Amino acid sequence: MAAGLWFASPLHAQETQIVQPGSMAVTGFSGTIIPGIEEGLPPGVDPVDETFIDQDRATLRVFDVSALGGPAAGQLVFTPPPFEVPAGQIGQVFGVKYDDGIRDGVPSGVPNIYAAASSLHGIRIVTPDEDADGRPERQRRGAEGATFMEGQFAEENGGSPGAIWKIDGISGAVTLFATIDTNSGPGIGNLAFDKAHRQFFASDLDTGLIHRIGIDGALIDTFDHGVAGRPARGLAEAADDGAVMDIEGAAFDSEDPDTWGYTQDERRVWGVAVHGGRLYYAVGEKAEVWSIGIARDGTFAGDPRWELTVTAEEDDAVTDIAFDNRGFMYLAQRGKIENRYDYSQFADSGKGEVLRYWRESPDDPATESIWVEAPETYAVGFPEGHRQSAGGIDLQYGYDAQGNFNRNACADTLVKTGDRLRDNPALADRLAAGGPLAVHGVQITSTSLVRPANEPPFGSWFVDFDSFYEDPEVKGHVGDVEVWRPCDGRAGWYEDVPGGGFLPPFWPPEFPPPGNTPPCLDVEAVEYFCTPAGLEADMYLRDVAGIGGDSLKAQSLAPGIGVSPLQQTQPAGAPYTLGIAGHLPGEAFDVGLCFYKQSDADKGGYYPCCKVNVTLETPPLACEP
Repeated sequence: MAAGLWFASPLHAQETQIVQPGSMAVTGFSGTIIPGIEEGLPPGVDPVDETFIDQDRATLRVFDVSALGGPAAGQLVFTPPPFEVPAGQIGQVFGVKYDDGIRDGVPSGVPNIYAAASSLHGIRIVTPDEDADGRPERQRRGAEGATFMEGQFAEENGGSPGAIWKIDGISGAVTLFATIDTNSGPGIGNLAFDKAHRQFFASDLDTGLIHRIGIDGALIDTFDHGVAGRPARGLAEAADDGAVMDIEGAAFDSEDPDTWGYTQDERRVWGVAVHGGRLYYAVGEKAEVWSIGIARDGTFAGDPRWELTVTAEEDDAVTDIAFDNRGFMYLAQRGKIENRYDYSQFADSGKGEVLRYWRESPDDPATESIWVEAPETYAVGFPEGHRQSAGGIDLQYGYDAQGNFNRNACADTLVKTGDRLRDNPALADRLAAGGPLAVHGVQITSTSLVRPANEPPFGSWFVDFDSFYEDPEVKGHVGDVEVWRPCDGRAGWYEDVPGGGFLPPFWPPEFPPPGNTPPCLDVEAVEYFCTPAGLEADMYLRDVAGIGGDSLKAQSLAPGIGVSPLQQTQPAGAPYTLGIAGHLPGEAFDVGLCFYKQSDADKGGYYPCCKVNVTLETPPLACEP
């Protein structure tokens, strides 16, 4: 009975959950509507003046891209109907992030989604209805009594320019997660999740602060790059100038972002990402990437560090940052904000690039940065120049020759948002065989296909954000992309019972297939930290078999390299921390693990132990003594 219940429960959850491994969450503009258009408009009325945000259409969609129907050939792929969150619930959003799926202290395998309010899809304001047509009056300039248009920030649902929304990964229920109440209108640049400390970071375009937010949505503290970061490179402090978005003031112009209250460019933080115990963040339109350490208690470590200045064709903001498991850093640019009153354009499209950097090895003392000077780039979209990035990027599982997920390849594919992705008149005949040309959405490409490979990008698949293909001229309507990508470690196995068979828990007879040893443990992630004692690694384990393990024994399998402690017990969801000694920077070595329940061991005698060998790939840089 116990085995039957254990096996049935995940199946039931899978029928209802909106997030599966590989699920791709994408943000974008929800579109427009003219309320009551079926009754017609009076003569002389400009339809644009009566066009409003469509609150019933989605600003966030979750796509199943596990099966793309065949090898990449530059074609549009049609996915199962995505899960959608309409603008009426969360307003216009850009940044999107998953959490770790831990619920009530127990890993569930189903994360929640978080989306942040944004001005990157325009700012729309209205005043009360004056002509008795049942619609408010649109305004281009600030006006007394002006409010944000419904569907801008979902204020009717408790939202604001500083809102971060939470979408439950099982039920799809939407709740307000956190509010940065000092944000006057510019919104949030992007989000990052720190799995080691179960906290978020949000870049505030109004003040330039990076907010640290607890898993419960509480605002904890902030980091000010302009004041505390810039001096680390000998730059003058740049405090926030106090500018705010005043939609009732005469200076406000909905088509001029310089009147929107953004903090100064030299302190304006856009993309953020957590990697290797540090928070990486991108600053300004002449983008610089910086990082700051995350202390063992989750606080900002106070060691800001300039990493690199982006080398690209155009000086555009880096609105998203991603790292793969090989140490590559991926950056996505988004064109300058160009908001049009008719909703046609939100960004200067056709110039944004997707770039890939890696650490110099060994470090070149003649260069200032520890990263290579010249990045690799990817061809994004078919228009001439192939620079159609809309500013969103993430890693995805690999795909086999038929376009199906290969979950053994954890980060072999790059997904990136873009505009007009299949629009090129010179290639129209060839492209027509692969579907509509007016595609604003996501390009899916192997990470290995850096330029000049895949130029033009016929080695890619394409997914449209809203399945409308009659808008070839719109620009900047797509936002960010995020993938739920739990990466399986090496499968463990149950230790044989003397005399044959396996110890409990028992598996249903049909699982796994005959001849396969049942896996029992996966390594979800490994995070490295430099500490006064040397290098430490936090390992997050997934109890695949559900044996309820809480303890770990570890032994280095490499001569000369030691790990400690030899045994430890941790509460559910907490990482297991190993100290590492005797290794060389960047060295990979094997560690043998035994995962078990301490209460079983306390009984004495023989007890179940899930064994697994894990390869640890240490960071390429040595920790200072």
